[in-house]
Amino acid sequence: MRLGAVADDVTGACDLAGRVAEAGLPASVLLTASADAADAAVFPGDGSGCAVVALKVRTAPVAEAVDASTAAARLLLSAGATQLYQKYCSTFDSTPSGNIGPIADALLDVAGATASVGTPATPGAGRTQYQGVLFVDGVPLAESPMRDHPLTPMRDSNLVRLLAPQTRAPVGLVRWEDVQRGSATVAAAIADGHTLVDALTEQDLDLIAAAVRERAADAPILAGGGAGVATALARAEMRESGVAGGAAGLPSVPVTGRLILAGSASAATRAQLAAFRGERHVLDPRELDRDADAALARLRDALAAHDDRRSPLLIHASPEVAAAQEALGAARAAALLEGALAELAAVAVHEFGYSHLLIAGGETSGAVTARLGIARLRIGAQAAPGVPWAVAASAAPGGEERTIAVLLKSGNFGGPALFDDAWEVAP
Repeated sequence: MRLGAVADDVTGACDLAGRVAEAGLPASVLLTASADAADAAVFPGDGSGCAVVALKVRTAPVAEAVDASTAAARLLLSAGATQLYQKYCSTFDSTPSGNIGPIADALLDVAGATASVGTPATPGAGRTQYQGVLFVDGVPLAESPMRDHPLTPMRDSNLVRLLAPQTRAPVGLVRWEDVQRGSATVAAAIADGHTLVDALTEQDLDLIAAAVRERAADAPILAGGGAGVATALARAEMRESGVAGGAAGLPSVPVTGRLILAGSASAATRAQLAAFRGERHVLDPRELDRDADAALARLRDALAAHDDRRSPLLIHASPEVAAAQEALGAARAAALLEGALAELAAVAVHEFGYSHLLIAGGETSGAVTARLGIARLRIGAQAAPGVPWAVAASAAPGGEERTIAVLLKSGNFGGPALFDDAWEVAP
């Protein structure tokens, strides 16, 4: 199987690729769907593998999101993908108009399929679906911290109700009781349009993956959701091939500096910030709005002065998120912060030689990888479920490349000690 996934953000792409690689399927993440990427070997390895195209379209205008997603899907199919996958957030981040539904409709057309099937459920990350309701760490989505997300506030927990207004196709549900009857029952219940499937355990995901494989044997089908079903598809492939699981090793990257850049305001990232005991510096969008040059100069000096390069230096967004958004507007505050953190990443890598970067937040990760000119991530071991290390080439403005290790973390992922412990499995 060549699993080709279209992901709506960078950390989601790494989440999927990390879990798939841990299951034993070689995985890489492409950060462009351009024609240049098509000239390279898209899928890792000579046989089965997984390639994920990481986009930045979760909150983009619908037309832009659809265009980028279809281009990525065409690239993957032209490179030999045998199963197309739509990766969206395990908390179903979306607005009333999209972008999960419009992208799903478009990918059906590209795949030549009439049906999609999937679930955001990823039990290893505390995401489960029951009776069509999404739970986050045991709490209904609309009662979780996602209720007050600044860009995609989730005020309904019922996924059928959330998805139906976003798509021109019918939306169906396979309930958990039917999943327990086996993969043949799930396969038979998949109708034209989009089918969401309840899942509480990894075994449920294995049944969904088996149903996808059964249906795909007769006609193309679009799979999708969080990383859970993709991981189950990888497990099925490994069982069939008789190959043991475990992510492939990455080349060693000599440690010449460790830097954490945190733009996320999620509950998990806040806990990681609270637990971190190393050197830290705060960046406030209001400071950037007043005098960006002075703010960046202050932090550039901190990067230069940090002597113990094996001890991570942390630069993070001010916890006064609401005040900054009220003063500047949510979009401007986010743009200022992402741009500044991306610039600091480039300064750290190409001026001061930092070798290892841990980036917290999907939008921040997208901005950083774009600024560093990273085109591809080779995925290795996970520092936490859904949080893998990767090795990449970063292009300097003059064209010179540096090999660096990067960990791109969804704001919601990882335990409180991640900022201290992640380095133990770094390449």
